[in-house]
Amino acid sequence: MTEEYDVKDLSLAGLGKQRIEWADANMPVLASIRQRFAAVRPLEGARVAACLHITTETANLLRTLSAGGAEVVACASNPLSTQDDVAASLVQDFGIPVYAVRGEDEALYYKHIDACIDTRPTLTMDDGCDLVSRLHRERPELAAGVTAGTEETTTGVIRLRAMESAGALRYPIIAVNDAYTKHLFDNRYGTGQSTLDGIIRATNVLLAGKKIVVAGYGNCGRGVASRSRGMGAQVIVCEVDPLRSLEAVMDGFRVETMEQAAREGDIFITVTGDRDVLREEHFAVMADGAILANSGHFDIEIDLKALAKMAGGNRREVRPGVEEFQLEGFSGTGASAGLAGHSDASGGMAGARDTKRIYVIAEGRLVNLGAAEGHPAAVMDMSFANQALCSEWALSSDAHLECKVHPVPTHIDEQVARLKLESLGVEIDILTSAQIEYLRSWNIGT
Repeated sequence: MTEEYDVKDLSLAGLGKQRIEWADANMPVLASIRQRFAAVRPLEGARVAACLHITTETANLLRTLSAGGAEVVACASNPLSTQDDVAASLVQDFGIPVYAVRGEDEALYYKHIDACIDTRPTLTMDDGCDLVSRLHRERPELAAGVTAGTEETTTGVIRLRAMESAGALRYPIIAVNDAYTKHLFDNRYGTGQSTLDGIIRATNVLLAGKKIVVAGYGNCGRGVASRSRGMGAQVIVCEVDPLRSLEAVMDGFRVETMEQAAREGDIFITVTGDRDVLREEHFAVMADGAILANSGHFDIEIDLKALAKMAGGNRREVRPGVEEFQLEGFSGTGASAGLAGHSDASGGMAGARDTKRIYVIAEGRLVNLGAAEGHPAAVMDMSFANQALCSEWALSSDAHLECKVHPVPTHIDEQVARLKLESLGVEIDILTSAQIEYLRSWNIGT
């Protein structure tokens, strides 16, 4: 590498350190693991390349890996998710090389990933599979030196399983996303809260009484839908999976096709992990003032190219992180979501013309990180505890991992849950010997 780091401004480090310490106070499980790691150094000699959201919570994970003896280098897993003060503090206060600048373009984004790959990692840590896929495509000769990897998010696990099916995966990966203590709490409670946090911060819109359309009813979608209802919104769920659709119905939500929901919604939130969930035919029938936000990993869930084409260049930033697309010849037919209806240059109400406005938050990227701070630290405590413990296990002599995508071992998932309960002061029952014997037997009946 020609440079040891690339961050926006090292003078931001002071604020970043304060915020890292604040998050650390709300991450007791990871803190206990870091204390043990510092004593036993289980990652000694490992070179970890981490492509993650550079946030306060991630900083505490990187500190934990470093305390365990690993040489750690990090880059961003999303161009808008980097907290520049945190990146500066990691470099200046904790001696961890970081390559991440909020708002970086695609060329710089991949240059930063390449800088991490240049360290010839023995363990990779990914959030979305960009580092792993880049290493496999551009530097396949380095794969032989990688013992294992971990993957943080649903989208990344989907990509990795596709690589495994195609015979392209060259080293084992642990799907941290699929741990119960990750996908239930992080995806449902974390995404549910932080998504709405991002929308509110960006727009200051009142959610109560609004019709919110949630595309996708996996764990993330369930969280967004339940939190939206809790804020007083009328929630419509769109799904392609019949089982999840039925679950949404049984949970008390309206389930419609996007073709139907597009005519009714005020706020649209995509959280599917797939592309083109909101498309041209949906934009055409949306109400004047509709707000679009994405909480899926990549910025392809909303077809922004189609929306830009429909606007014909009539687009502008109306609030920090909120872009307005003005569609001529498409009058709004539904209720306004709260940002439209302002006066035009002539003094009349713009909404009265044969025009409508559609608003997109955070460039269609992860709204909870692009417009807010991401998940609460208390939730990421469990996710990153899984990351740390899976890294330790993957590098241990008893792992013996085949070259495929692996689940998080049950004992690690349970350990994280027990540590979290302990930090909350919660005690649970323990099975008696008779109960254990009963559960193991088959010949005791009525």
